[in-house]
Amino acid sequence: MKKILIIYTGGTIGMQHDKKGSLVPFDFGKVNEQVPELNHLGCKLTHHAFSKLIDSSNVTPAFWVELAQTIEKNYSKFDGFVILHGTDTMSYSASALSFMLENLAKPVIFTGSQLPLGAIRTDAKRNLISAVEIAAGKVLVPEVCIYFSHRLFRGNRSEKFNSAMFEAFQSPNCPPLANVGVNVDYNHDIIAKPSKKKLIVHTKLETSIGLFRLFPGISDVWLKNILNMPSLKAIVMATYGSGNAPNDAAFIKTLSGAIKKGLIVINVSQCSGGSVTQGKYATSKHLEEMGVVDGADLNAEAALTKLMVLLGQYPNDAKKVKKLMTTSLCGEMS
Repeated sequence: MKKILIIYTGGTIGMQHDKKGSLVPFDFGKVNEQVPELNHLGCKLTHHAFSKLIDSSNVTPAFWVELAQTIEKNYSKFDGFVILHGTDTMSYSASALSFMLENLAKPVIFTGSQLPLGAIRTDAKRNLISAVEIAAGKVLVPEVCIYFSHRLFRGNRSEKFNSAMFEAFQSPNCPPLANVGVNVDYNHDIIAKPSKKKLIVHTKLETSIGLFRLFPGISDVWLKNILNMPSLKAIVMATYGSGNAPNDAAFIKTLSGAIKKGLIVINVSQCSGGSVTQGKYATSKHLEEMGVVDGADLNAEAALTKLMVLLGQYPNDAKKVKKLMTTSLCGEMS
């Protein structure tokens, strides 16, 4: 019988209405009473709730460190982990954990819901039941994943794209690891193999990193203020289409000047699907020439968190960080 640890961090899935009608966290130690189906999954469940439950909008890198350390502390005791998390920043957290948990050999599955567990039409029950079923199943998925509305996504390929529908997440550049209907249909060809090495947990994260999105009419003054922020080490730049950006003299001078001073700039696309290909058009060739790193099909969540982890590991080796940013470490890019 497999042992699964359910980690409750906060979010809609763990809320219930009190006598006044307000949403308040409920005792997750009694989740088996709320969801009796969990008793029939053939696994032993243990529950751990963070001492301070948070709305996922308040997630910080310190929260990721606490979450990674919780898994590290319990890694030898359990066969899999299900993390209950708010949806707003779930993709950021799943991406971060995928880079922080090196040599992963067990499933770490994030899930949540659009409606509270006690709501009449809630999606919480089926998401929780399926996430636990997959974590404890015969098919091993040794990855950090997100399970939501019948699909299991690679965490660092996911994004929240809808706040009003139960199908809140998508993964345009990587097919689901599993689709859940009457049966669980696994995509065996792309599921990672379990590492035979010892788990390494990276808890030193560099937070002097930024993310900005290009827009028509972006001014040189605005760009200078962003790129010249004190202590800024790296930035993710969300460009147009396949990696295109303005090629006027002022933009080029400001961006290239920041790079010459040591700023690492990663180019990702604003488009959910597709990939950056620097040099494909004239409006991206200048980025390649000035040393902007081609982020290929990394999404913004993965690029940002990967930078945090790599710069935490190699704070004085920009060349290595840039090289690893173009290398797939745990399936985050094609």
